[in-house]
Formats: sequence, C-alpha cells, structure tokens
Amino acid sequence: MAQKRPFNEGKRHFKKSKKQKPNVSDGSNEDVLLADIKDLMRSVNIAEDKQLPEHHAEIDVTISQLSSTGDGLGEKDGQIYVVPFSAPGDTVTARVYKHNEELPYSLADFVKVVTPSQHRTEEPKCQYFSKCSGCQFQYLPYSYQLAHKRSIVEKAYRNFSNLPASVVPTVGDTIGSPLQYGYRTKLTPHFDGPPGGRRDKRHGQKVTWPEVPPIGFMLKGTRKTMDIEDCPIGTPAVRGGMKRERKRVADNIDAYQKGATLLLRENTRREEKKEGEGEVEKEVEATEEVVEEHDSHVLRKTCITDNKAISTEYIDDFRLDNPAGAFFQNNNSILPLVTQYIRDNILGTNDEANGAEEKPVIKNMIDAYCGSGFFTITLSGMFSNSIGIDISGQSIDFASKNAQLNNLGKDSTHFIAADANHLFAAVDANKFPPAETAVVVDPPRKGCDEGFIRQLLEYGPARICYVSCNVHTQARDVGWLVGGLPGDGGDAQDAKGMYDIESLRGFDFFPQTSHVEGVAILRRKPVIAEEIKADSSTETGAKKTCMYKHLRCYLFAISAKSSAETSLAAELDIAAAMSSKQPSQDAAAESNDKSTLANDREKDEAPSADADRSGPSDDSEASTIILPGNEPDNSTSVNITNASTSIEVATSTDHKRKRTLSEEGEVSEHDEAIVPPKVKRTKTSRITQSLWDGFGGEEDFDLRGGWLYDPKRWRWINNGG
Repeated sequence: MAQKRPFNEGKRHFKKSKKQKPNVSDGSNEDVLLADIKDLMRSVNIAEDKQLPEHHAEIDVTISQLSSTGDGLGEKDGQIYVVPFSAPGDTVTARVYKHNEELPYSLADFVKVVTPSQHRTEEPKCQYFSKCSGCQFQYLPYSYQLAHKRSIVEKAYRNFSNLPASVVPTVGDTIGSPLQYGYRTKLTPHFDGPPGGRRDKRHGQKVTWPEVPPIGFMLKGTRKTMDIEDCPIGTPAVRGGMKRERKRVADNIDAYQKGATLLLRENTRREEKKEGEGEVEKEVEATEEVVEEHDSHVLRKTCITDNKAISTEYIDDFRLDNPAGAFFQNNNSILPLVTQYIRDNILGTNDEANGAEEKPVIKNMIDAYCGSGFFTITLSGMFSNSIGIDISGQSIDFASKNAQLNNLGKDSTHFIAADANHLFAAVDANKFPPAETAVVVDPPRKGCDEGFIRQLLEYGPARICYVSCNVHTQARDVGWLVGGLPGDGGDAQDAKGMYDIESLRGFDFFPQTSHVEGVAILRRKPVIAEEIKADSSTETGAKKTCMYKHLRCYLFAISAKSSAETSLAAELDIAAAMSSKQPSQDAAAESNDKSTLANDREKDEAPSADADRSGPSDDSEASTIILPGNEPDNSTSVNITNASTSIEVATSTDHKRKRTLSEEGEVSEHDEAIVPPKVKRTKTSRITQSLWDGFGGEEDFDLRGGWLYDPKRWRWINNGG
C-alpha cells in the first residue's frame, strides 16, 4: 500500500511569505510617536539583552513624559513602554500587547493608576474615558493641556522641518477654546455588520442580526467598536441627535444589510430679535432644538443626520452654508479667535526698532484649499481682491453662494475649481501680483505635496498664512518654503529658501485630545528692487547677481551688440540690503568707479563704515551686489558679511578676483572661478540663441521685457524695459 505523502512534502521550497509592513506616512501618528521614542532613547539607558514581558502580562511602569500623540512614555528595565491615558509622574499598571521588532519599545494598554501624578487633578466627565479612543486628556487641567500642545508644535518643527533652530521663532502660547466640553458640531458614530453577514450576502441570503450591535467609537488600541450612549464633547444639539439616532437604528436594525456610519451635524437657524422683544420661547418640536439667546438675535440649533442636507453655521456675523456630509471646522467657538489672529498677523507689522524693512502693501488674497469659502469670506474685508480655489466643484458652488449670502461682490470675491498642483495657473497674475498678495493655505492632514509647494514658490507671494490640522506635515512643508525643496541643490539647514517664519502658534480646536491646529505666518525674504531698461533684440548680455539673506537672484539684461551701453537705473536701498554690515568707504568708492550706474544714489544713501561698526549683528548672513561694468563681461561686486567686506571684479568671462578686508583690517586677495547660472528653454521664453548657448543648463526661465525670470528663486516686477 502506497504511503500517503505528508502534507506539503515536496513544496518545502515555498517559504511562508512574511506580512509586508505598511509604510509609515509623513506626519502620521506612528511617525510622530517614533520621533518621540527616539528622543527618549537618547536620554535613557537602553538594555541590549533583556527579558521582555510576555504578551498580555501586566507590569508597573513610571511615566516620564507625554508624547505628541497623547500617550505616556516610561522606561523599565531598559525598555520603553507606551501607555495611553497616563501623565508624567504617574506610576501605572499596564498590560503589554506588542513588542516592536526594530526599536526597544512596547505598546501597552492602561489598566489602572498605582500612584497618581501631581498633574492628574481633573475628574473625567465621560464614563467611557480610558477606553474610548476619542479623548486622551480629560484627567489633565486645561492649562496643562495648552502648555503641552505648545510643546507639540515645538517638537514638530524640531523633528520634521529639517530647519536649524536659529530660523524657527519662539512658538507662541496656545490659544485655548472658549468651550472645553460641548464644542464638537459633528460626530460620526458607527456600527459593524453582523457576524456572518458577508457570507449570507454572498450566498444570496438575507442578513440577520442576532442583536443590536454596539453603536459608537473605537475601543482604544483595537479595531472593535464600543457601545457609547453619549459623548460630552459634542454640542447639546449633537448629543440629542445621537440619542435619537441610536434609538432609530435599534428599532430598524433589520433594514440594514451591513454596518453603517451615522452623521450627526449641528445646524443653526438665526432669528433677529425685534425691537423691544424679550426672551424668546423655545419651540417644542420633535427635533428637540436647542435655543441660544443673544442680545440682538436667537440661534436655534438642531441636529442633521442626512449627508445630502444643507447645514448652516454662523461665525461672528458671517453665514456659511455647507453640505452636511462635507468638511467644515468642528469647533465653532474658537473660529472667531482664529480669524481675528490671522487678520492681526497676515499683513505683517513694521518693526523699525529691529531694523526690519517696511511691510509690503498687501491688497489681494488667494485662499488655497478653500472648501466652502470660510477663510476667503471671513477675511475678504481686508483685501481689494480675494479668490478661493479648491479641487471640489461642489465646494466652489457653495463658496460662491456663501459669498452672495454675505453680500460680497463678484468683482472682489470669487471662486474657481482647480487641481492643487495647477492651482496658481488659474490665477491672473496681473490682478494678483505676487508682491501685493497673501496666500492662505489650509490643506488636509497629509499636508501639501511637493508639486503644490513648487508652484507656490514659483508664484512667490509676499505673505503666506499656513493653517494646518497636522502641525507635523505643516512643519515639513514650511521647511521646504524656508529651506528649499529637496533635490533643488540646497540644504534646508542653510535656510536658503524664499521665506522666513514670522510667527508660529497653536490653537486648541479639540480640547481633551492631543490634536492641535497650527498657524504659521511666513514672509517673503526681501529682494533689492531694480529697474533695467535694455534692447531685448540684441544678442549680448550683461549679468547682475543679487544675494540678500541667502536669496540668490539671477538677472540678464540684453545690451547692445555694438558699444552702446546698457541703461541701468538702479533703485538700490543699500542700507536695507546690507542689514547690519556696510562696505568700507574705499570699497564703496571702488564699486562706484567700476559701475555704470546712471546715478549716485547708492553713494549718497549708504551709511559710512564707521556707522555700521556700532552695532554688528550676531548672525553670519551675507549680502552681495554685483554691478555691471563698462563691458558686458566685466563686473564689480560688494560683498558684506559680519566678519568682512570684500570687492569682487570679473577679470574675464570665467574668473573673478576677490579682495577681502577683515574686521581686523587685514587685506587678502585671490582668484575665483565664475559659475554661470543654469537656465532651460521654455515655451514662453523670448531669448536669443546666443544667450541660450552661452549659459545652458536646467533651470526654467522666461524673458519678459528685458528681464530674465527665474521662478524658482525670485520674481521681479518689471516697471519698464
């Protein structure tokens, strides 16, 4: 009798495939937690050989810090443990359920407090706290929550921006929510399908429910749904709607063929009070509306459960309609504080005492990712022209209707639908010149992609207000704006991008949770403004290079083929350009002798060398001006740093001589090679073949009225030529 072959014999060459690990996305909870764990690893003794607790074993561990995800981090026997619902100073009992295979940390469930921390002072208002995954901080005083959220913003820029600490300003105190409970205008509880429901449906059988399933939110650390009857962070109208929806589902559960997510969205109806009218009585209806009395009006609030219905919100005196199932901010109580903060900061401030340049005149606003127009509409009164752009045609339709509801003219406020990666192509640059425009950016949690950042840099607005529900992806994106995009030849640590960070601040949109909304205000680095008049039909060129606070700008003015001179009417504010350092009198004189400037404004306005030595700056930023000489290939530059003053004279097309005067009065001189900028032909360029052949390369350019335009580095406003 033939012997049966053992199972799988002869197939031993087939190896059991390991489950592929999912990629950790930028700024995700896992990514943020890993950054905090690695920071802690640097300050504790990690044991290489250790006996780890078995799965589901309970251990006592003392918590040393709170992570940006809201979890407590503690170390025990050379291993880091991540325990939710714990505070620094707590000793807690935790149940271990997972050991990380690559880093020395383990995940654990919170069991109980053994010794409470001094920070654990609040009694949670939710009976499901420490089990439901929705809230993390109900046991902490609100002042501690706000301070921790400030540290979240600080760590986000330290760990994710790739910028040096010197260019990141001090993070402002977190702006708290007027409501710490009862603030959420939208909740989405859900329930799962019955056991065997998919099988029954696949076999054509009716899905049966043995009992009403749990309706609520996720159990912390699992994919299981908790049955939750009430949620105290919801508004009164939403909490009432939750009770009614739970009963409706329970009464009609057999009508469902699978699990479902329920919508609970607050809707507001505003009624103006008549003169002399006193308190308004509540209309007793099945909707159980919630009435809020105000001096001049009454707000009647109900709960919408239909995704296709229209919900109405009032922010200050602005009315905003939106599809109930679409995105809108979920904490109306803090929105007036956010919009007022942006109004106070988006235009910038003059700070003459610190040597800051005069703020630009901002007349226009572009609202990227505008949705139904919240920022466009609430900020429109500050600008002559406002435009909101979003990829969703439905959102644009509602934004346009909201503008009409708030009596905003179509000439000054309008909306267009466009993909984020082609957003600025839809903007009329004549109506929205970058030097007079502020851009508001409010992307989803994943932040902006590289394509959007690149076109934002090419457009180059004077001001950027970046609002984000994920400060970690915001920090990454701001790092690109300040330090330059990866692959563009720069190092973010050098901070040689187009923008400076003016201010950073968090807003607490979601009290009792670890989430914080970030608002970053950025200003365009100043560029010396000049006007070049040249004959664009000629074939020879003169080069001018400006570098101000690490911003390099390349400009080629087409000069005459013969001995005709290029007319250069320079509007150089050398005092501003040089910041705290100025050239010596001899250096300035040598520069002027070599220059073909049509006037002597620089000589008249530049302060003396004695003046600049009274207040040297601590930074090492440099400012360079290269001025065209009498011949196209010869030029002179003045280079000012905190340590030295130097003159550069081009001795040929590919070499220059540099003479440097140090603070100690020592003079050094040497030759350097001139590296020509790289340019690339584009469809819009109007440039002669010889100039193209002479410089070659890979950078995009466009010639406009005698200017060579390099959108990746700078933008000039041509006033003539």
